[in-house]
Amino acid sequence: MEFISSGAPRPRTATPSSPVHTLGAQDEDAFSPEYDRLLARHHAMRLRRSILAPPSRPAQGPAVELPEPGDRDLIVRHLQPLLPFDALIEVLYDAMFVRRPYLRRLFPESMEFQRQHLGHMFHHLIRHLDRPEELGARLRALGADHRKLGVWPAHYEAFEEALTTALRVRGGAAWSGQVEAAWTRMLRFAVAAMVAGAEGAATEPPFWHGEVVEHERRRPDLAVLRVRTGEPYPYRAGQYAALESPLLPHSWRPYSVACAPREDRVLEFHVRRTGPGGLSAALVEGTGVGDQIRVGPPRGELSLDLGGQDVHRDLLLLAGGTGLAPMKALVEEFAAAHRARGRRVRLVVAARGREELYDWPALVELAANRSWLELTPVLGPDLEGLAALLRGHHSVPGLALLGGPPAMVAGARSLLLDAGVPDDRIRYDGSTAAPR
Repeated sequence: MEFISSGAPRPRTATPSSPVHTLGAQDEDAFSPEYDRLLARHHAMRLRRSILAPPSRPAQGPAVELPEPGDRDLIVRHLQPLLPFDALIEVLYDAMFVRRPYLRRLFPESMEFQRQHLGHMFHHLIRHLDRPEELGARLRALGADHRKLGVWPAHYEAFEEALTTALRVRGGAAWSGQVEAAWTRMLRFAVAAMVAGAEGAATEPPFWHGEVVEHERRRPDLAVLRVRTGEPYPYRAGQYAALESPLLPHSWRPYSVACAPREDRVLEFHVRRTGPGGLSAALVEGTGVGDQIRVGPPRGELSLDLGGQDVHRDLLLLAGGTGLAPMKALVEEFAAAHRARGRRVRLVVAARGREELYDWPALVELAANRSWLELTPVLGPDLEGLAALLRGHHSVPGLALLGGPPAMVAGARSLLLDAGVPDDRIRYDGSTAAPR
């Protein structure tokens, strides 16, 4: 779950000789006896599972119990008093922080993005509750991601308690215990899946420490950052990583890695400032060479299977805005893999004007002496130029990968479907579709 603060970035204090160290949530909360008791209970439960596990099988996390068949319909029928979720979430956090004030330190200063994200998650849970396998996969990934925030399974107990309070307050006099039980089962299913995801990723670091080694302002609102991690960062071209700056502790946002894996452990990120505050502004305006950044585990499925059919297919890569980042990484990887003879890669970069082709010189250099790679800029405020390009593209690509703002990705997908590209050959990553 990504966090972002709406406050203006604080002045940058890091220098190459004096990296910023921000006191983490666990460090601060070590001074809270109640917090210590909460974590002690969690560790005791893990130890008990380890002791009771059969010798031939490693200890497992808590079992994930499926929701009952009628839970989704029951929740939907009684949803109206809880909508919109804004008021429910406000009561939830008020209740949680009043009862357990030490948990406030786990969250960013501004709760605006967190509230929006939780509202989206409630809707997602309800919509997909009748598809528990699909829902569980996303929740396990979310649980693994939560480790970088300093979230322990014991924290979910406090969340359930606060949600129960909020449901009763917002549900009013007509609130039913039967509906509350359905909500509780839904929440416990989600929590169990997230805990399983966190414990399944126990051997993976929750984040990597990185140092900014280059910071280029390509436009007033856009910067290219190159970050060297202290330890090797195991990712595939096309994936993304959540970043956190010490200027905004606990505010994590996803950014695609704009280069294929390199031996020097340097990662490239393209960051566009999306507003006067928040992480994107901190990275574009308040960050410089020598500053420290945390890099979350690699995520995302926008990658190529270079050991299978992907390497033998013609590729059409469509990019808009900073959606260019994963496409650039994929082209680098494809070049390094010594692509099969006779296959072509076409990289189409959509932009409103030439000033938005912020990385064009680097792309031209990448395409030099590579006859299989074709670069095509499409300029204009809408998708008309892209539609004309696809109409003139007589052969159907073997695989199309999309990156950019959600509206552009949705429009491009529709155009490709109309052009005869099968849906299973169109790939995009919804987590990083919007520019960051």
